[in-house]
Amino acid sequence: MSTTTQGPAATTVKNPWLVVTVREMMVKLTDRSFLLSTGLTLVMILAGVGISAFVSSRSTDFTVAVASDAARDVVVRAEPAITADDSGDTLEAVELPDADAARAAVRAEEADAALLQAEDGWTLVGLDGVSATLSRALGDAVEATALEANARAAGTTVAALTAGSTLETELLDGGERSAMANGVGFVFAFLFYVAAIVFGMAIANSVLEEKQNRVVEILATAIPVRQLLYGKVLGNTILALAQVALYAVVALIAVNVAGLAEDLGWLLSASGWFIVFFVAGFVALASIWAVLGSLASRSEDLQSNTGPVIGIIMVALFAGLFAEGAWLTGASYVPIVSSVAMPIRMVKDDVALWEPVASLLLTVAAAYLLLRLGEKIYQRAVMQSGTALTWRQAMRLEA
Repeated sequence: MSTTTQGPAATTVKNPWLVVTVREMMVKLTDRSFLLSTGLTLVMILAGVGISAFVSSRSTDFTVAVASDAARDVVVRAEPAITADDSGDTLEAVELPDADAARAAVRAEEADAALLQAEDGWTLVGLDGVSATLSRALGDAVEATALEANARAAGTTVAALTAGSTLETELLDGGERSAMANGVGFVFAFLFYVAAIVFGMAIANSVLEEKQNRVVEILATAIPVRQLLYGKVLGNTILALAQVALYAVVALIAVNVAGLAEDLGWLLSASGWFIVFFVAGFVALASIWAVLGSLASRSEDLQSNTGPVIGIIMVALFAGLFAEGAWLTGASYVPIVSSVAMPIRMVKDDVALWEPVASLLLTVAAAYLLLRLGEKIYQRAVMQSGTALTWRQAMRLEA
């Protein structure tokens, strides 16, 4: 398709929006600061996954000094509680002749703790502290041992004494999944926030720079002004999406290599929806950023005009991080904010298919309307230099 622009010096450019798109992408991809920030973020992602893998793979070998057969039996009884979670932790009893020798072993750091039996109970001896995991396992073992001894003395059984005392926990919010969803929600919100700010400001500054240098007047002789807007929005949307996808791919590969991806399969669906919502929400914001650049005449004007759009982005961020219940549900249907809120809802809760579809349609509709509105204002304002314009003043100008 060919488009012929207005003006005596107009030339014919095939697919002008595509030319602008490629130009926007090439400018960004040759920007050293952009490449350095992207590389630094990737390093931080790999470092974070590496630290998590290191911490999760560390095992502890617990050594407990004992001075009696009964204490040794308690340690043996506690061992399954230490080794049951496949963490690699171990528990070993070191038999010593008496309590003083056991305390000396702890003081010399030859044992992590000493378990000593007294006439009226048990004592767990540590140097400057005892691991909570070890203390809990030994405490449960001591209680079980004492209960069995008391049951035998009373001529009954442990089962009879503990009948009806079982307590089961039921988690309505998914337990481990809910806890993990909070972290995933932070990642979704943070990625959208960073991309919207970084690439949004890039769009606005690009428009302002072309306006200040009168490059836009030269471009307008060959390319329709509205095609400039389309190209800038599309080019930066592709770059933002590619950057987020790069982060996600690197993170998933690192997580799989580190062996941390066993329980992450259920996130794939919500992550896919996040990408779709990300594109729709970013396009809506990109149109606004381009308009802000066209309304400004200098950098100070741009800085003072960005408050509302940054406010919208902050609302999306806080909705993703802090909204719960009805607030999160309501936010998931507000265009742009829904780009973060709806994927987070899908991570945390079971959401009917029609809900993200309806929310996405609302966001797409808002993006289309904002793009058309941005087109009208952009065509009127971008050729006006010398003074900053308001939205209302720009609408009164002739296209």
